[in-house]
Amino acid sequence: MKQWFRIAAFACLAGSAGFVAAQTPAGSGRQGGTGTGSKGQGPTSTVKTAPAAPSQGTPPAADAMFIRTAALDGMAEVQHGRLAAQNATNAEVKRFGQRMVDDHRKAGDELKGLASQKNVTLPAALDANHRATQDKLAKMKGHAFDRAYMSHMVMAHQQAVALFTRESTSGKDADIKAWAAKTLPALQEHLKMARGVNAKVAGGK
Repeated sequence: MKQWFRIAAFACLAGSAGFVAAQTPAGSGRQGGTGTGSKGQGPTSTVKTAPAAPSQGTPPAADAMFIRTAALDGMAEVQHGRLAAQNATNAEVKRFGQRMVDDHRKAGDELKGLASQKNVTLPAALDANHRATQDKLAKMKGHAFDRAYMSHMVMAHQQAVALFTRESTSGKDADIKAWAAKTLPALQEHLKMARGVNAKVAGGK
C-alpha cells in the first residue's frame, strides 16, 4: 500500500513539472523572461526601416538645359568682368566688372555641385556667341569699352533675370528650381546696378 502511494506521488510531481515546462517561453531563463531567447528565436521586430533616399537621376531636359545655359552665361560674365577690371576707364565700370567676377564665380561653383548631383555635364568653354562678344570687348579700350561693356551687361542681365524667373516658377526639378529662386535676387540687383552705371557712361566722350 505504501509502495502504491509513493508511485502515485511521483507521477503527480512529474506531471506538474511537465505542465510548468510547457507553460514557460523558450529561452526565458537566460534572458530574464523578455522572450528574446537565443539567436534567431526572438520575436519579429515591428520597427520599419526607413526607405533609402532615391538616387539622383538626370533631370527633365528643360531643367538640364537651364543648368547648361546658366553655366555658359556665368562663365561669360566672369571673363567679361575680368576685361572690365583691366580695360575700363570709368571707376564704376571697373568696380562693376570685379563684382561680376566675384558673384558669378561663386554662383558657378554652386552650379558645378548641382550639375554633378544631377548628372548634367557642363560646358568647359564659351560657345561661339559668348566668345564673339569676349573677342569684341577685348579689342576695346577706354570710354568705348565702358559703353559697349555696360550696354551688354544691361542686355545680358535682362535675359538672365528672365531665364531664372522662368526656371524658379516653372522648373520641374525641385533642387534646380530652388537654386534658380535663390540666385534670382542677386541677378536682379546686378541688372539694377548695370542700368545705373550704363546711364552714367552712355553719354561719355
